[in-house]
Amino acid sequence: MTVSPAPHYIDRPEDLERVIDSLLGESAYCLDTEFHRERTYFPKLALLQLAWGDTVVLIDPLAVDLAPFSAVLGSDATAVIHAADQDLEVLLLACGVLPTTLFDTQIAAGFLGLSTPSLGTLYERFVGVRVGKGDRLTDWLQRPLTEAQLTYAANDVLHLPEIHRILTEELGRRGRLQWALDECEIQRRRSRGQRDPEEAHRRIKEVRQLKGRPLAVARGVAAWRERRAATLDIPVRYVLSDIALLGIAQRPPRSRADLERIRGFDRGTREDVVAELLAEVARALDAPTPAAAPGPIAAPLDRDLRPAVALISAWISQMARDLEIDASLLATRGDLEAFLGGQPGARLAEGWRARLVGDPIRRLVDGEVAVAFAGDGELVIEERSHRPAGENHEGTVPGC
Repeated sequence: MTVSPAPHYIDRPEDLERVIDSLLGESAYCLDTEFHRERTYFPKLALLQLAWGDTVVLIDPLAVDLAPFSAVLGSDATAVIHAADQDLEVLLLACGVLPTTLFDTQIAAGFLGLSTPSLGTLYERFVGVRVGKGDRLTDWLQRPLTEAQLTYAANDVLHLPEIHRILTEELGRRGRLQWALDECEIQRRRSRGQRDPEEAHRRIKEVRQLKGRPLAVARGVAAWRERRAATLDIPVRYVLSDIALLGIAQRPPRSRADLERIRGFDRGTREDVVAELLAEVARALDAPTPAAAPGPIAAPLDRDLRPAVALISAWISQMARDLEIDASLLATRGDLEAFLGGQPGARLAEGWRARLVGDPIRRLVDGEVAVAFAGDGELVIEERSHRPAGENHEGTVPGC
C-alpha cells in the first residue's frame, strides 16, 4: 500500500526541533514505536512514528537524541497510541517522561465490543483499509531502512487520527467516553521502568511450588541474575537459564564442580561470575528461609460465596454481549473475587464499574435480587419475590 501523504524522515536535530514546535500547538498526536529487545535487557528504540493532521513523521532515534521530545509528552496534548503498554515503557526509557494524557485505541475499542483488537482490525473495520504485515518482524535497527519498512512504519500511524475521531464520537454517543478515558489513565499510570530484582523470582512459574531453603536460594539467585542482566543490558536468560536457576535452588552448589553438574549451566561461565553466583547461593542459605513464595496476601473467598462467582460470571458475559463491551473491561474473575472478598481497591467498588456491576452484585449476595433466565438463554438480575419455587398462594407446596 502506498502511503499518502509521504512521511517525513527526521534524522537531524534541527528537523526534530521543528517537529516538536509543530506538535506543541496540537491538541492530539498519534504515536507508535519500533523497537527490539531480543538481545538486550532494556528495549532499544529503533524508530518513532508520529501523525497529526495530514502530517506523518518518522524519527530516527539512532541519529537524533529524543530527549527534547519530552516537551511534547509533557504537554497537554493527548497521545493516541494503539496497545500502548510497551510503547510507554520505551518512551519512558528514551525521554524520561510519559504522556500527560493517553488515548489507547485498543482499550477504547473494547468499550465498543471489540476484544483486544489489533490495529489492522480497527483499520479494516472503521476506515476500510487493509494493512499488510510483511515487515512486522523486520530488523528495525538496520540502516538505511528500506522503502518497504518506511511504508509499513508510516501506515501504523497514518489512519490513527481518523480512528481516534471515530472512536471518540462513538464512545461519546454511547455515554462511555469517560469510561474509556478513565481506563486509559489507569494504563498510563501503571508502574514501569526497571523491574525490582527482589521480585524477579515471581516470574518463574516453577518457583511458586518451592518452600524453605530451595525458595530462599531461588529468590536470591533470581535477584542476582536480574541485577547482572540490567547492568550488562542483556536478557536474563543470557546470564542464567531458568532451568539452571531451578537446579541451583534444588541442589545448592558449593563449588564450580557442583555448578557444572546442574542442567542448563553454561560451563564456559567466567570464574568471577561463578564466584558471584556461589556467594549469592551462600548468602541465601544463611538467610532465614521463607515458608512459601511471598506474594500479595489475599484472604480466601468465603466458601459460601464461591458458587456466586460462576453465576455472576455468566451474568457479566451476558451483560457484555448486550452492551457490546469487552467482558474483561467489565470484570475479570479476579475482580469478582477481590470485590466479594472485600479487598481494598477492588475495581468493582469504584467508579462506573461500581454503578454498572458492583452495586447489583452486592445486592445479589445480600439476597435482595436474584439472577433469572429471561428466555433465549439470557440472564437478568431482578427483584426477588422471596417465595420458593413450587409454593401455592397459601405458601405451602402442592401435594404436601
